[in-house]
Amino acid sequence: MPLEDGDSARWRGQQVNGEVSGTLQLGSTGDPPLRGTPAPSDGRTEVTAVGREPGPAPGDGDATSRRISQQAGQHEEALMAELSELVQKVVRSSSWWERHGVDISILACSILLLPAGFLCLRSAQAIPFLVGVLTLGVVHHTLTVKGSHLASHNALTESKSWGKVWAIFFIELCSAFTVEQGTYNHVKIHHGYTNIIGMGDSSTWKVPFLNRYVYMFIAPLAVPIITPLVALDLLRNVEWKAALRTLCCMFLGLYCHYWLLLHVSGFQSPWSALLCMLLTRSLLAHPYIHVNIFQHIGLPMFAPDRKPKRIHLMSLGVLNLPRNYLLDWSFGHSLISCHVEHHLFPSLSDNMCLKIKPVVSQYLKQKKLPYNEDTYTSRLRLFLQRYEELMVHAPPITELVGIQ
Repeated sequence: MPLEDGDSARWRGQQVNGEVSGTLQLGSTGDPPLRGTPAPSDGRTEVTAVGREPGPAPGDGDATSRRISQQAGQHEEALMAELSELVQKVVRSSSWWERHGVDISILACSILLLPAGFLCLRSAQAIPFLVGVLTLGVVHHTLTVKGSHLASHNALTESKSWGKVWAIFFIELCSAFTVEQGTYNHVKIHHGYTNIIGMGDSSTWKVPFLNRYVYMFIAPLAVPIITPLVALDLLRNVEWKAALRTLCCMFLGLYCHYWLLLHVSGFQSPWSALLCMLLTRSLLAHPYIHVNIFQHIGLPMFAPDRKPKRIHLMSLGVLNLPRNYLLDWSFGHSLISCHVEHHLFPSLSDNMCLKIKPVVSQYLKQKKLPYNEDTYTSRLRLFLQRYEELMVHAPPITELVGIQ
C-alpha cells in the first residue's frame, strides 16, 4: 500500500568504509545523501529520534513511548509488506527458467566439467595440469558454495522432497557437512537473527588467537580440513540416523574425489593425490572466508532485546559487493552483489535475486533506508586496518531509540 509522506520515517544514512551511521527522523522531508561524515570514533552507530514535539507530562511518558514504538513498528511492517508486494510482482512475472533454470544449468555445467578437469591432471605439462587444477577448484566451489547455499534455502526447486535430496547431495556429499546443522545454523540462526549479538552476528567466523595476516591469507588454506572436522563435532547434536547418513555421504564424497585422482588423473602416490585434493578444495577459500566476514562484520550490531524490524535490520546489517564473473559463477549472486536482496528474500534463487536487485535498491533508497555497497579491496583494506576491533574484540552494540 502507498505510504503518506507525513507518516514516513526517513533515515539519514552514512556509509564510510562499509560502516553505517544514521539518524532517524520522524515525519521529516527532503533527500539526505547516503554518504556523509565519518562514523563516531568509538565505533558505535547511534540512531536517535529527532524533530519531535515537546515531551508529555511525566505521568503520560510510558504510554506515549509505547504508542510511538507501536506506530514505528507498524510503519516498518508496512514498508516490508509494500516491498514484498513489489518483489512478488517480479517473481510472478518470471518464467521457471528465470526462477530456477539458470542456476540449475550453472550447477549442471559444473558437474559436466568434472571429467575434463580430472583428465587434464593426467598431463605432464604445466599448462594442462594447471587448467585441471583451476577447473576442479572452480567446480568444487560452485557445487559446495553455490549449490549448498541454494539447497539450504530450498531455492533450487519448489518441491520440498527434491529440495531435501539436493540438500543432501550438495551439503553432505559435495561439501562434507551435515544438512541439519548447516541448515539450522545458516537459515534459522544467521538469517533469523542477522547481526544480533550472540546469535546471528557471524561470530563463528572469528578466530581471535590468529593475527590479521594469518587469518586473512594463510588460515583459509585449512578450510577443506577444518570443514569435515567441524561437521563431525556437530553430529553429536543430530539423531543417529541423520548422523549415520551424513557419515556415509561425507566418506563417499571424499573417497570418490581421492579415487578419481588415483585412477583417472593418474597420481602415483596417496600423498600426491591428497595434496591435490587440498589444493583444489582450497582454491577459492580466501574469497570464501573474506565474503563471509565482509558483508556483515563492521556493520551495525544489535542486542537481542533491542533490534529493529526486519527491513531495517537487513538494510543496516547487510552489504553488497560488486559483481565479479568468477565469484558470481562459483558463489552465486546472492552471496556477492545481491546479498541485501538475499537476506530480505532468502528463498529466491541467485538469478532471481539479481532480477529483483533494481526494485529493492530503488525502494530502499526512495524510503531513505541504507543500501550498503562497498568494493572487495575497500573491505579488505578495512579489515586489515581494524582487524583487532572487528575480529578480536566484542563488537559495539548499536543504540536504537524511537523506532522499535
